[in-house]
Amino acid sequence: MTPVHQCFCAQGHGNAIIGKQELQAEIIRLQLFAGDPDYEVVAYASTGHQVLQCLSSNSVDIVLLDVSLPGKDGIDTVREAHVKYPDQILIGHSILTEIEYVNSILIEGGSGYIIKGADLAEFKLAFETISNGGEYVSEPARLEREKGYTYTDKTFDGEYIGLKPREREIIKCVAKEMTNKEIADELCLSVETIRSYRKSLMTKLNVKTAAGLVKYAIDRCWI
Repeated sequence: MTPVHQCFCAQGHGNAIIGKQELQAEIIRLQLFAGDPDYEVVAYASTGHQVLQCLSSNSVDIVLLDVSLPGKDGIDTVREAHVKYPDQILIGHSILTEIEYVNSILIEGGSGYIIKGADLAEFKLAFETISNGGEYVSEPARLEREKGYTYTDKTFDGEYIGLKPREREIIKCVAKEMTNKEIADELCLSVETIRSYRKSLMTKLNVKTAAGLVKYAIDRCWI
């Protein structure tokens, strides 16, 4: 019989469900894992900071993180957790299927991405696949990734980098604090085209400022 994963035990393990709100995590526990002999929800957190605090004092098998955590979001939390705990299984959990969210979780050290609404069978398949060294991405997110590959020829170790060559050039110019006019002259494009590129990049990467745009790209080694 498969042993029950235990939490807060020096040599034991457990499963931590990290959601935007404890209620959300409790719903996951009640709907998916209640009565299941293989899984036990043992910890909750409502912010990325709490996730890291939990990991600093508890040993768990799996961390399931909402991608849209307040403050330090799920992507930033995965990045920091992976640096501190490189062997920890980290899985993104979100209604978002866009490639930039999925790949950001995976690039930053996540082992999988499960779409909200997945049933117990999918969770168990994901956990089993990842625990055996594989990667799991829910089908809607996987299809979005595949579609995204058609928009770029830049890959790294099979992973989608997320920027076209021209977009990379523009971000490099923004990082040099060049104005739209200077970038346009440098790339032989119109100022309006540069504005359009910058607006598109900010939407694509979900950032609001030029500084955020540059930081996002640098953090992911895109420039």
